[in-house]
Amino acid sequence: MLAAGFTTTAANNAAGSNTPIGPLHYTIEGVRFWNRWKLLGAYLARREKLGALPVEYIVETTAKCNLYCPMCVRETYKQPKADMADEIFERLVNQSASTAEHMMLIGLGEPFMDARIFDRIEYCRRHDISTLLSTNGTFLDEAASRRLLATGLEHITLSFDGSTKESFEYYRKGAKFEKVRDNFVRFAGLKHRLRARTQVVVQMVRMERNRTEVDDFRRFWEAVEGVDQVRIKEDETNLMRPAGHPASDWGYPCHYLWRGPMYVKQDGSVYPCCQSYMLGGGPVGQIGSTPLDEIWNSEEMRRMRRLHAQGRAGEIDICARCCTTIPHPLLVAASLVLHGSTVRRLLPAVERLAYFSRAGRGLLRPSTAPDGLVQIEVLRPPAPPAGPPADAR
Repeated sequence: MLAAGFTTTAANNAAGSNTPIGPLHYTIEGVRFWNRWKLLGAYLARREKLGALPVEYIVETTAKCNLYCPMCVRETYKQPKADMADEIFERLVNQSASTAEHMMLIGLGEPFMDARIFDRIEYCRRHDISTLLSTNGTFLDEAASRRLLATGLEHITLSFDGSTKESFEYYRKGAKFEKVRDNFVRFAGLKHRLRARTQVVVQMVRMERNRTEVDDFRRFWEAVEGVDQVRIKEDETNLMRPAGHPASDWGYPCHYLWRGPMYVKQDGSVYPCCQSYMLGGGPVGQIGSTPLDEIWNSEEMRRMRRLHAQGRAGEIDICARCCTTIPHPLLVAASLVLHGSTVRRLLPAVERLAYFSRAGRGLLRPSTAPDGLVQIEVLRPPAPPAGPPADAR
């Protein structure tokens, strides 16, 4: 330990990491500066072989889910009713501990169907890796809420796709509107009263049946004590509106290939990003069979980086069909300079600037016109809504 908040690679290796990335690795509040500096240099130089590892990962700790959602790709690719083995999860964390800053413990399953989800959050915390969750809220009772807030979770997205019972239950088949709403209100209230540091975001994916409900959705959730941000997000799954980027959009390379997040499936198979799996791409490696740094610099990863660097990303099938918004290189560089929590807090303002201001035109390039995309950061919630559940008061 060098000083409060500083660690070295050697210190991290002592905690279980076996992937040395530099002679000396400085960390302040979870930011691995040496790793970030090398990723930034490689991205700006368009290098295909990297001497650093991703800043973040999407880790599917379970492939189980209790809902049917028409916009979810699990309805296209059937998933096993299985959780990630401890050996796979711990190997991933140990190999990335000196470089990873964030692990999003999400995927095509509902995190709270993983019986070990709380242990996994705490395991990441012991390795100085922050964690993020997204939940459908059906299992978020008071006991689960209290336990979750005690783990040190950094960020949670509460998925609530509609402000009416009809639209919500159409998109979240198997969930009850009132139960999930009350679970989320109670969770946010507990977070506020316990003064937990977890950032709480309530998110709606805007689709055909709920597109007219944005104002009501925003009005209700902005008033809930403990909610830090309300977000309206475009559907990027390709299922409800198959589309993609034209070749002309790829004037600069996709940041996923240089900074992550890589996508690790429940069985340990690794994909360049979550979109690559959802679009039918193949894995580039397997946790447990190949060291993480070799997967990150595999022949396929290098081929994809090379084509992106040459402006030929449209020749890659999964990239040509991808709906993810492409950020300007300036934003990618900023994401490798600023802390992840800061990036997430600034994202709504950046999206508003990019979509609704001439000054920000070109910062973000969606696959289709945003058509009224709204992103709202909640700074000072007004009075709580009328009639919250009794146990949330």
